Amino acid sequence: MVAGATGLVGQEILAGLLTDKRYSAVHCVGRRPVVVKSPKLVNHVVDFKTLSTLAGIDHIDDAYIALGTTIKVAGSQSSFRAVDFDAVVAVARMAKASGATKLGAISAMGADAGSVVFYNRVKGEMEAALMQLGFKSLVIARPSMLDGNRDALAQPTRAGEKLGLIAMKLFQPLIPANYRAITAKQVAQALLKAVDQAEEGTRILLSGQLQANR
Repeated sequence: MVAGATGLVGQEILAGLLTDKRYSAVHCVGRRPVVVKSPKLVNHVVDFKTLSTLAGIDHIDDAYIALGTTIKVAGSQSSFRAVDFDAVVAVARMAKASGATKLGAISAMGADAGSVVFYNRVKGEMEAALMQLGFKSLVIARPSMLDGNRDALAQPTRAGEKLGLIAMKLFQPLIPANYRAITAKQVAQALLKAVDQAEEGTRILLSGQLQANR
């Protein structure tokens, strides 16, 4: 199961799952269906506020969550939290209740439940909530600034992100690995590999590790 497959990282996770012969079916959970076509793809359009089960499915093996927005796009801090915390935790709980033992989730560099920065604090609180759910294996990816084509996904333009990417490309050799821009495909490939190879417990992959572990 994958949630957030219409986003930059989520679409790359979905692509990897659909070509993985170990999976007979891939269930996408989101507020709108994905446009990808595959005989083993099943779309589930849901309301995250009321999500508890998925119709027509009695078991999930592995789960991936790539849900996320920005405060600007969401419109308020409360709306941002509804996606980046509430929806993420709701999907994880549903997956756990459906039998999933492995969970891979997208967070962000700087995630810290004790941070004074609202964005980082919510990400950190989300990570802590996932850890409390009792998955046998939990892999959390903390990518730095994402490099990808949001226009192709009909996502709102992020001016700061575009400027940041230009600056990072100019000064990349001087930027520590954890803070360099990273492509959505790099993040997805590293997370898929880490979940596949995951041992019992929680593993947090920083952005530099994601670039090295594809």
